[in-house]
Amino acid sequence: MRLGMVLAWVIVLAAFVAGAMFWEQLPEEMASHWNIRGEVDGWMPKFWGVLLIPLVLVGLVLLFEAIPRIDPLKRNVKAFQRWYEVLLVIICLFMLLIHLQVLLWGAGLEVSFLFTIPIGIGILFFAVGMIFTKTKRNWFVGIRTPWTLSSDVVWEKTHKLGGRLFMACGLIALAGAVFQEHMLWLILIPIIASAVVLTVYSYFEYRKEKR
Repeated sequence: MRLGMVLAWVIVLAAFVAGAMFWEQLPEEMASHWNIRGEVDGWMPKFWGVLLIPLVLVGLVLLFEAIPRIDPLKRNVKAFQRWYEVLLVIICLFMLLIHLQVLLWGAGLEVSFLFTIPIGIGILFFAVGMIFTKTKRNWFVGIRTPWTLSSDVVWEKTHKLGGRLFMACGLIALAGAVFQEHMLWLILIPIIASAVVLTVYSYFEYRKEKR
């Protein structure tokens, strides 16, 4: 097994272990959702509060293990396998961060999600932007429009621009930890705008290539 997959499974194990360690300190009903003001507005039984994210992590890692085998462009996935696994590890770390904060909140240490989530998402977006420039055309990971999937050249150009835009989105998202009243917009508006720009860009690059 490659190092990236080993690290991903270690993170999964850490999520289960953390849940076991906090179990006795947690209430029977745990906070599970917070609104835009950082107030709890959703609850779930302790069993699911402790196990939901670890189980999602198991499914995620299994999916990432399967993709290189089932993607019709599997040779392309293997060409950036190391970065593909780095992406998985980063996503797993982000989910572990959320899991730990839910557990800590349940145990009485109420650290505001309005502070930690923008930081986590900012780092995630920035890392995804760096990884985008390393990807090769495939059906599962990356900016998948009809035009990027139809051309290696369009894929590479779109992901070069996408890498820069996602890194910028990451930096803007970090500001949400400071300007918490605008946190949602600092995350959503840049990423939605980037998605629109990249979709249109890939279309025009494809048209340019076919002339």
